[in-house]
Amino acid sequence: MSSDALLRSKLADGVFTITLHDGKANVMSLPMLRAIEAALDEALAERAVVVLAARGKAFSGGFDLATFQQRGPEPVDMLESGARLAARLLAYPRPVVAACQGHAVAMGALLLLGADIRLCADADLRIQLNEVQVGLTMPRFAIALCRQRLTPASLHRAITTAAPFDARQAQSAGFADELVPLADLLSCARQQALRLAAYPANAFAESKRRLAAPASRALDQAIAEDLADWRAAFTADTSAVAAPRTGSSAAATHTGQQTRPR
Repeated sequence: MSSDALLRSKLADGVFTITLHDGKANVMSLPMLRAIEAALDEALAERAVVVLAARGKAFSGGFDLATFQQRGPEPVDMLESGARLAARLLAYPRPVVAACQGHAVAMGALLLLGADIRLCADADLRIQLNEVQVGLTMPRFAIALCRQRLTPASLHRAITTAAPFDARQAQSAGFADELVPLADLLSCARQQALRLAAYPANAFAESKRRLAAPASRALDQAIAEDLADWRAAFTADTSAVAAPRTGSSAAATHTGQQTRPR
């Protein structure tokens, strides 16, 4: 078992549980993203099935707001790390079960979409891609990921209109596979993980690789194009950077600046 100020990890019976707990909204700061990546490395070394869970009112509220106030490489590093984490989850060779207990906003919702099985608490929560609502252009990598999971009608509603989804709406849209009572969420996630852990690992990994290959290529291309926008936005002259609600400029093509989960 390992624990720090951002997450806790525990291996038991071939299931590696990663629990986000930054004490706030489990924001995807650069340290948090690196901690998740390190935990996934540890899980992979153990050939374990992963359960990705969180504590608090939010599964994750999205990228760290404070980082977007900075100039230079750190905002770009955070955005790229988030995008590559989503791509890694989509192609991760061991099963990943997400247990969403609370709000999942922007990058938090994308983190959820990367999992193989997504369980959501049947509770008062909000899942939302709110970029357009706050004047930001949805990144290409986020659209590519959403295309793999959301229904066509919900894809347009989620991205273009930034609609919030409650738990039942999120299941219908494709954000979640199954709703379970909040009190049973972690036990159900563990049951699903144990079921998948019993499958032959090579058969799972190769089947998932073949299935995910087109999406992974699309994500890699999207990330490369997004990086050009992000670098221009955060390394250009300050006067060239748009304010958060201007919408269409390169400076607005990231998935952060989140409102606090409601």
